[in-house]
Amino acid sequence: MRLVFECTACGSHYLPPEAMSYGPDDAASPLWCSRCQAEMREAGVPEPEFAARVALAAARAQLAARVQEAEEPARPDARPSRPPVSRRARSAPAASRGRLG
Repeated sequence: MRLVFECTACGSHYLPPEAMSYGPDDAASPLWCSRCQAEMREAGVPEPEFAARVALAAARAQLAARVQEAEEPARPDARPSRPPVSRRARSAPAASRGRLG
């Protein structure tokens, strides 16, 4: 499973490369999609480091929750196979007839 991010500039969801790098000198941003990241770089707007760390941590936590949800084994059915026999059913005349015959 891969990390899914939401661009803070345009609001679109995007999947950056797993290595969080588009190339040797170009790191992927957890805040901006590739298009907005290029626009911000051209405008000279630096990526806020703290916000990037928070976005990356949130995406990793969400991924861990999805993986744990997928790996969680199904619980066995805890219900009994038949309902319990009531006291009244055990003391009825039909119960004694069954034992005598």
